Amino acid sequence: MKKWVLGLGVAVLALGTVVGARTAMFEPGAVADGSKIKVAPAAPFDAAAAASHLSQAVQIKTVSNQNVAENQLSEWDKLHGWLASTYPKTHAAMQKELVGQTLVYTWPGSDTSAQPIIMMAHQDVVPVTAGTEKDWKYQPFAGTIAEGAVWGRGTIDDKGSLVALFEAMEALAAQGFKPKRTIYLVSGHDEEAGGTGAKAAADLLQSRGVKALFTLDEGGLITSDTPVINGPAMMIGVAEKGYMTLRVTAPAVGGHSSMPPAEIGSVNLAKAIIAINDNQFPMELRGPGASMLDVLAVKTGGMTKVAAANKWLLGGTIKSQMAKSPSSAALLHTTIAPTMLEGSPKENVLPQSANALVNYRIAPWDNSAMVLERARAVTANLGVKVDFTERAPREPTPVSSSTSLGWQMIVAAAQAGHPGVIASPYLVVGGTDSRSMTPISQDVYRFAAISLATSETKMIHGTNEHMTVSNLESLINFYTRLIATAAG
Repeated sequence: MKKWVLGLGVAVLALGTVVGARTAMFEPGAVADGSKIKVAPAAPFDAAAAASHLSQAVQIKTVSNQNVAENQLSEWDKLHGWLASTYPKTHAAMQKELVGQTLVYTWPGSDTSAQPIIMMAHQDVVPVTAGTEKDWKYQPFAGTIAEGAVWGRGTIDDKGSLVALFEAMEALAAQGFKPKRTIYLVSGHDEEAGGTGAKAAADLLQSRGVKALFTLDEGGLITSDTPVINGPAMMIGVAEKGYMTLRVTAPAVGGHSSMPPAEIGSVNLAKAIIAINDNQFPMELRGPGASMLDVLAVKTGGMTKVAAANKWLLGGTIKSQMAKSPSSAALLHTTIAPTMLEGSPKENVLPQSANALVNYRIAPWDNSAMVLERARAVTANLGVKVDFTERAPREPTPVSSSTSLGWQMIVAAAQAGHPGVIASPYLVVGGTDSRSMTPISQDVYRFAAISLATSETKMIHGTNEHMTVSNLESLINFYTRLIATAAG
């Protein structure tokens, strides 16, 4: 046998030994379960009444429109009055404050030295796209209860959580529950339009020296067909991506389209957009997205675990697989999306200025300044200007702990209702009101204990949004267990 063949065999054997050893010893880094937490029992409640209450809440049209002047502020007043009359025990136990239209409730704890907790759910909903009402099985603001579900805009995002929180608080108050930790319930009025209400509420609490053990808001859920494991997993958001939009402007001479010059603004703009879009941020196996992959890989085992344990060898393969799905790829890099274009006001007029908006969702390891610098660098010789829009960039949030006491309490309370379902860190690619609580909270989490298949999530901000009664029950039970466990 030739020496090189023997050497190759030895190398392959050594490689296999290393890969096998790393796989055998591989565990997700710094992700705790809830096994050390003693979970309080769920408080009894009337599920049919809860569904009826969600139906009533949906009928109150707290719609955040693109044009704020179109909002019907009386609907928010109506919702506040409805909450007070529907949940009298909660309102008797808690102190209510209004920050504009944002609600801040305080349930004082008996131990002033204990860090409080903050629970969140927003009041507003997105509009129903004009002309799509006919596509709904039931009218979007009727709150119809049918087919084992409550139908209508906001049932998932986010009045389902809002009603579930109040149902939980009412059930606990009816039991005579007396919290040791102070509980804050913050309900922003404009989450779908920027979240100024939650920011104002956070500023108020910060002025009072509040530093919470954790904040819990919407964001992740129980995905019934989670990629990698093809089964259920609790996706608990530990961070959310930043948000920014760049304006790309191509100034030009303009003039009549019958005499086009050698350089046209719209062409320069097109070249710039292509240059920006072709210079995608690389996918990186880091942050919450990578932590999620590790947790799911250990659950799955086999070659998936081999790949996760040996990223030095198989990292490229993992990235290639993740890149096949836009939703999966978004977890591993800053995304670029050219969205709006503007040019000439008429077909036979050359534009004097052509403009485009490019939207970015910023990964936790990037920031707005480097994104702007990158866009300017690739368009430097294309005759365009690149700047932030009037809307200030929103940086990525810090990454919260997946081993803290708060994390363990949330996992334990969720798994009490869904035994055997694995909990995983998750990167929220959208935005939530909870980002405003970062300065006043040790950790911020984003999770609702409802189960949806990946295909079902398209109804959020879409057509036929609905909350099943079983999911509503799960959510209420989760909140009662978590609040009683964390604050009891």
